[in-house]
Amino acid sequence: MAVGPEIRIQEFAGGAMLYDSSRAGNAAPGWLDASWWAARGAVHAAGEGRGAAVMIEADGRSLVLRHYRRGGLMARLVADRYWWRAAERTRSFREWHLLYHMHRAGLPVPMPIAAGYRRRGGTYTADLLVKRIPGARSLAAAIRVASVPLGTWMAIGRCLRHFHARGICHADLNAHNILLGEAEDDIWVIDFDRGSLRSPGWWSDANLVRLQRSLLKVTAAVGAERFSAADWQMLLDSYLATAIELRQIPALQNG
Repeated sequence: MAVGPEIRIQEFAGGAMLYDSSRAGNAAPGWLDASWWAARGAVHAAGEGRGAAVMIEADGRSLVLRHYRRGGLMARLVADRYWWRAAERTRSFREWHLLYHMHRAGLPVPMPIAAGYRRRGGTYTADLLVKRIPGARSLAAAIRVASVPLGTWMAIGRCLRHFHARGICHADLNAHNILLGEAEDDIWVIDFDRGSLRSPGWWSDANLVRLQRSLLKVTAAVGAERFSAADWQMLLDSYLATAIELRQIPALQNG
């Protein structure tokens, strides 16, 4: 997918960073290092997930820096290193490009700022810097506090269909990667690591099944009433109704 002239690549010893010069004209490799921000007193909190994201407040901007880490059994052997193939195939560059095009298409995703990798031999580590979504909390966090309004479930279904209509497959769609804003219909989707563009297919149903499993897992600890059959049906009804509206929406294209 083509990018605008504002997109730059800056090489440095052992790696490179990709960034949007219109939003980070003074970008430096340190931007992708949590310790660099911590030394300046800019790190404020850690995010959900595997403890790899840090919240940054600096120069009037709210940012999120995520260091890529493995999950599952592989994480016990290699916590944060991946096999090197090419710069454009690194986890961080691929996710940054996908975010860039989704953001330009008006989809509710974090604004990408910079991405980078540091290479050592046949492996590399990776980092991604995005703009923080103000006032948002994850769907999982919301469920732990109280039942989510039906209007929000409707908005989630509508939001997910917008992504699927454009061929965007989220590799790990779960209750932690859907964010709720301050308004009932303010929905965001985050963490597109290993996300991809696909032709229409059963993958969209698999996305929804994965989300449902995640919701059941979250509610198992707080009570089934926090996520009911009616909630899920509202999400599906909204998803299907929106599918009819979006028949003419073009998918994002590779290349």
